[in-house]
Amino acid sequence: MISDDDKKRITDAIREAERKTAGEIFCVVAHKAGNYRTIPFALAAGVSLLVPLPFILWSNWPASAIYTGQLAVFIALAIVFTLPAIRFRIVPRRRKHERAHAEAMSQFFAHGLQKTAQRTGVLIFAAAAERYAEIVADAGIDEKVSPEVWDDAVAALTAAIADGRPGDGFIAAIEKCGAVLAEHFPPGALQRDELPDKLVEI
Repeated sequence: MISDDDKKRITDAIREAERKTAGEIFCVVAHKAGNYRTIPFALAAGVSLLVPLPFILWSNWPASAIYTGQLAVFIALAIVFTLPAIRFRIVPRRRKHERAHAEAMSQFFAHGLQKTAQRTGVLIFAAAAERYAEIVADAGIDEKVSPEVWDDAVAALTAAIADGRPGDGFIAAIEKCGAVLAEHFPPGALQRDELPDKLVEI
């Protein structure tokens, strides 16, 4: 999803941004935040429950034939709805975004961004299948920055991803986040790199 050249460019962008701040930037891109396996089966079951009604009302089919038809419809729809190209289209957008947000928070804590000395860890997260991006900032920086600042960085990231340039999108978001961190948390005398300067692909 992200080329090796882009990963190197992202690493360089993080190091350049962190050279001007005591803050920490970490990037994660996910192919998908969830599998959503239950939704295709639930939808297939809901549709198949409606199958017997017209046959009961307007045909003389025996119950066994109606049941067999209902079962066949369920199996066929379950197979079709579980295809990745279909599955991610039928999952409600809100559900996908909720799952992607949960994954972003999970990655924030999994990589220890809440453990920086000045609570200035910033996660730049994107989930491709959900078409979702988010910036999660720790308390030290988040209380000093308005949501519009993060929205601007997310907009730059998502616009580039939509244009097929995910590397450029992450770099743009890194630069915007780095500028904010530099403004509020300039580099200190004992500045140290507390997190790896890289993008993690999951």
